[in-house]
Amino acid sequence: MRRVLITGGSGFLGSHVAAALVAREDVDTVVAADLRAGDPSAGVIVAPVDVTDAAAIAPLLRQHRIDTVVHLAAIVNPGRDVEQEYRVDVVGSANVLAACAETGVHRIVVSSSGAAYGYHADNPDWIDEAQSLRGNDAFPYARHKRLVEEMLAEYRVTHPALEQVVFRIGTILGPTVRNQITALWDGKRILRIAGSESPFVFIWVDDVAAAMVRAATDGPPGIFNVAGDGRMTVAETAARLGKPALVVPAWALSAALRIGRMLRLTEHGPEKVPFLRYRPVLANGRLKDDFGYEPARTTREAFEEYLRTHPEVVREERAAE
Repeated sequence: MRRVLITGGSGFLGSHVAAALVAREDVDTVVAADLRAGDPSAGVIVAPVDVTDAAAIAPLLRQHRIDTVVHLAAIVNPGRDVEQEYRVDVVGSANVLAACAETGVHRIVVSSSGAAYGYHADNPDWIDEAQSLRGNDAFPYARHKRLVEEMLAEYRVTHPALEQVVFRIGTILGPTVRNQITALWDGKRILRIAGSESPFVFIWVDDVAAAMVRAATDGPPGIFNVAGDGRMTVAETAARLGKPALVVPAWALSAALRIGRMLRLTEHGPEKVPFLRYRPVLANGRLKDDFGYEPARTTREAFEEYLRTHPEVVREERAAE
């Protein structure tokens, strides 16, 4: 019988994971540890905790005799306060790992990101788990994910008794999702960088939660990309949305973002260009073959479900077809 604590347990993904874990017969306790006051599922224990407080985590693990931690606490929409993002994403992860080692937690499940691979011109068409982690220093979110994974690699050597499941997740879509990717679809035209297909891989939130539950219970340890089968280019998403593409040269977009940030018209800077231009396209073979989970929805099916739950993003003429 597992006793599971979820950091970020009241958040979008955490609440899905908590509800799914409570339904398992082999899970005895589920604790949602979060600063936010969420609306927990029946059977979930809510515990206020700040992962940036190094002294707060170990007592909570001992109190509930936790043997498995699902670490989801992170800044969901980065770009506003880099120092705070670093404290939550990197320092918070260090605190959680130290508390797990101190209290004898058996397994930790970590939500990393495809961003840890970085946004680079020489990224292969499909990235598998053997690829080096090159999260760009110029892009804090990618840098932070890389730093956390480097920390996890050190723990695999110094604390081998603490099993790890590390998920490098693609773009998560869900019925209430609003993030920097979905914001690209809200306008009248879809931004496209000249000469780049900018392919995306999507994964529906229920698939991520189901993989997390398997990782916290009867799944094997390891590192796995989490994404639906296939990919969608910007041109394909624009066509499906019924919206024209706004094609802009990379140099022009960089210049516009640089000026816009100087004038405080946007929080985004030139580092946004490689983020859009050189997408890490995640291969999910290990997730299916080694971890034993096959997403219920492909990338395209996850996108279609997003459109079904967000019909306002589709151009009216197209939505009426």
